[in-house]
Amino acid sequence: MARFRLIKLFCHIFILFVLAWIIGCAGSSPKDDRDFESQFKKAKILLEKKKYIRAQEEFHLLVLKASHTDIGDDALFYFGESYFLNKEYPLAISQYDRLIRKFEFSPYVEQARWRICESYVSESPDYYHDQENTNKALEKIQEFLDDYPSTEYGDKAQNTILGLRVKLGMKMYEVGVLYIKLRAFDSAIIAFDNMLDNYYDTPYAELAHVGIIRCHSEMLEVEKAQEYLELKKDILNVELQTEAERYIAKAHKRIEKAK
Repeated sequence: MARFRLIKLFCHIFILFVLAWIIGCAGSSPKDDRDFESQFKKAKILLEKKKYIRAQEEFHLLVLKASHTDIGDDALFYFGESYFLNKEYPLAISQYDRLIRKFEFSPYVEQARWRICESYVSESPDYYHDQENTNKALEKIQEFLDDYPSTEYGDKAQNTILGLRVKLGMKMYEVGVLYIKLRAFDSAIIAFDNMLDNYYDTPYAELAHVGIIRCHSEMLEVEKAQEYLELKKDILNVELQTEAERYIAKAHKRIEKAK
């Protein structure tokens, strides 16, 4: 009899365990896709209202739970957007990269790659700071144009490249100016030459030419200064030609005075 009661108790416990397991599974079963779509719409509304932090929370949940559904790439792209629009660019880059790796055939890939370019551009600091992000932006934009030569972002990409090159050209030009202030004229000439080798298509190219003429003049290398001016006369505007001639004339006076 005691044995029978034990068996009966065991059966009851087993049945309760099975029921609890079934209920638990039912409670943790994935949401219907329609629920995910509803949550996605809610998250987009938050994004449109510029409630970026709340939108991030909603999109994050969708990325975790709905990546296997039709809105998986949508959720991940807009998760990146919620960071991008909130100017959290490193976090935005991270999500766009995830999208590109995970959904390589998604229609969002091109836009995500352009957003990565824009993020690095936004992280590019003023010229007097380290320019790692500027160089990274140039690299990413060039890769983007190579992969999408007919992209709708083509004109904007080219203009952005020019703007970044101007910044880098300015930084290198200012290095030459600093050497002039230190009266390290040979080093200044090297800096200006490097600038011209790399950023000849920027507005600072003309200034670098005048900087080289100034350095030769300061070192009383008048012949070199005059020869350089003759070579570059056609590409210097009248104002810069006048400035260069003034440096040479000043050098002549110093030479005459020293006699």
